[in-house]
Amino acid sequence: MTGVMLPAMRTTAAVLWEVGGKWEVGEVDLDPPGPGEVLVELTASGLCHSDEHLVTGQLPVGLPVVGGHEGAGRIAALGEGVTEVAVGDPVVLAFLPSCGRCTWCVRGITNLCDDGAGATLGPQLDGTYRFHSDRAQGEDIGQMCLLGTFSKHTVVPVKSVVPIDEGFPLHLAALVSCGVTTGYGSATRTADLRVGDTAVVIGVGGVGANAVQGARIAGCRYVVAVDPVEFKREKATAFGATHTAPDLDAAWEIVSEITRGRLADAAIITTGVAEGEMVQPALELVGKRGRVVVTALAPHEQETATMSLLDLTVYEKQVKGAMFGSANSQHDIPRLLELYNLGQLKLDELITAEYALEEVNRGYDDMRAGRNIRGLIRY
Repeated sequence: MTGVMLPAMRTTAAVLWEVGGKWEVGEVDLDPPGPGEVLVELTASGLCHSDEHLVTGQLPVGLPVVGGHEGAGRIAALGEGVTEVAVGDPVVLAFLPSCGRCTWCVRGITNLCDDGAGATLGPQLDGTYRFHSDRAQGEDIGQMCLLGTFSKHTVVPVKSVVPIDEGFPLHLAALVSCGVTTGYGSATRTADLRVGDTAVVIGVGGVGANAVQGARIAGCRYVVAVDPVEFKREKATAFGATHTAPDLDAAWEIVSEITRGRLADAAIITTGVAEGEMVQPALELVGKRGRVVVTALAPHEQETATMSLLDLTVYEKQVKGAMFGSANSQHDIPRLLELYNLGQLKLDELITAEYALEEVNRGYDDMRAGRNIRGLIRY
């Protein structure tokens, strides 16, 4: 529906009201889509660790906020001027918008689009809000990464929408909104892994499992997955790890042996939280011209990292950041769904447990306890 002024609606959402609090599920008001926006009825939302950073305060945002930035569903209504999609279209919500016009987008670096710079701060691109609460006299509520997928309905910029083929299972497509694309791209794009390479993936959660998949699909000869949780190491082998280790010391012994001392081509840090002291052990895992890719988010106050600058120079090693796996959402999300259709990318196996929206806190308890690769909210 477009060209008609739609009324506000009531919907149910999980809202974080304070740092250190729980997600509170209740009714909120949702404005209709404005110019350049769409209303989406969601099928599913992933439970990504990045939303946990809001709870801990490691990722500072304006509160209150509707959580969730990993979702897929169908277009329910169009705002003024939207022509890219139609009502009823199946879509994946990309957690970073891409305008197609800024200097980064026109160079193909859409994951660093200028519109994504403040995406976690709460308001929409025009500085206003779509969710409101009558708990505090109509208080505005922000949306994680402009999305707020912890709600059956949400209003998002059309710049954050990726149309996909009709018939693809939308609950699986939701996973490609963030975790799959971030992990896969960290291996194939940022780390630039190639046939015959050796890769180390440090941390096997929703992102790390897909970095393992990316390394396998890229043709790596060896993929070493590192995680202290035995369940996650076992899952890593199903996604393509050739070897597993409970810690970095054990990983070094494995990598040194299988490469005859040449060490790995890349090490990808996909732990729940990145810490500065992780960088040097990761650098020690890679050989000459080896890449250390930091995909995990660090606390915003983390400003130091330990590393050998001499190694960077004499062995031409590199430390690289990876935002959204250096991916181009409009190109890479449909491509990853095609890889699933071809039997190369595993998605069903990523889902450890499904939850109702009212069970969102239990889902995060399971994640913290290491019981989940990826939890999924089904609407």
